[in-house]
Amino acid sequence: MKQIKHHLTEPLLMGYAAGTLPEAFNLVVATHISMCDDCRAALAEYEAVGGEVMVDVDPIDVAEDALAATMAMIESGTLTEKPAPARVKNSIFPGPLQDYVQGDLDSLKWRKVGGGVSQMILPTSKDASVRLLRIPAGTAVPDHGHRGTELTLVLQGAFVDDEDRFAAGDVEVANEDLQHTPVAEEGMDCICLAATDAPLKFSGLLPRIAQKFVRI
Repeated sequence: MKQIKHHLTEPLLMGYAAGTLPEAFNLVVATHISMCDDCRAALAEYEAVGGEVMVDVDPIDVAEDALAATMAMIESGTLTEKPAPARVKNSIFPGPLQDYVQGDLDSLKWRKVGGGVSQMILPTSKDASVRLLRIPAGTAVPDHGHRGTELTLVLQGAFVDDEDRFAAGDVEVANEDLQHTPVAEEGMDCICLAATDAPLKFSGLLPRIAQKFVRI
């Protein structure tokens, strides 16, 4: 992995450690952390602080039969977890993402969204959405702004926009202040994992018309 230049923000790391992020954002954060030593170390510090805070919290009484009820659920199979799917070695999808993606790059059910760009929406809770994007080399994503927050993690290739260049492992954190036109670099398709908590604001008429059908 080449040196990662664009990292998660402190609020995102804190939210992940505290368990307050939407599932879609958690997936992007967990995937980036699996690729980035710096953010993984920073997360450990936030989790340590959270542990210290919990030590000082007053205990809460639980029902006297709580343990017995839990054991009964375990014995009945109610709490049995389904086995995690087997992970693929040497995949461009890091471990946390493989738990959501059934297959590897060329076996996925990509859906065209226009301009040669394809996507695959991943199932998560409804408070935010997350998708894989496949942007052909040299192709531009339509110019757009943001109504909320968008996290875009590069898994393969690279893209450039008005802000900077983002390569494998880099994550771009965009908000209402950013208007941009990401362009995939030449050489190989750019594969990204992107999460949003609000619809994008496309500048062009055709992308705005198509938006409700492709759920971006």
